[in-house]
Amino acid sequence: MSAHGGEGFGFGKPPKSTQFRKGASGNPRCRPRGRKREIPHDHLLGQMVTIREDGRGRPVTAAEAFLLQLTKKGLEGCSASARASLASIEQARASRQDLPSELEIIRIILTSFGLCCIIEDLGMAVRINRASKEKVRLELKPRIVQAAVDRMAPRQLSFEEQATAVASTRTPEKVAWPHWWTTPA
Repeated sequence: MSAHGGEGFGFGKPPKSTQFRKGASGNPRCRPRGRKREIPHDHLLGQMVTIREDGRGRPVTAAEAFLLQLTKKGLEGCSASARASLASIEQARASRQDLPSELEIIRIILTSFGLCCIIEDLGMAVRINRASKEKVRLELKPRIVQAAVDRMAPRQLSFEEQATAVASTRTPEKVAWPHWWTTPA
């Protein structure tokens, strides 16, 4: 005889005292099913937080604070953060409906100690003349050049710009240059 009134219990046989009562709800507080399964991303990332810039506080959403931190780490040399930051930027650009009809050229000039390392870690370029600080340079990988050329249509580069693009490409023969391209690869 057991301590629970003579009933057998174990796996699949809970004690009668802990079983649901007949006619009583198994969900007495009427909690919606599965409410704890999903993380409330929209709620969490939409909350306002305060960040410090130049000693002053500035309110931003948690999502913006997260992206700012991710970008900061990427610029400091963390390749995983840089890739994630660039991916989120591309995703945001792709989701915008108000894209201009004419291609905008944006030049970003980074002055960072580890710029070569960041670009190499992102798989965008290869460093040439590593040992010489005076002659070190980067050559772009062909897939990066191909992506840039594909996005340019209908804009065309001048002969000088084409020559610079070819000279800056690691293996220019692997790029499918557009039909209007006049500089030999």
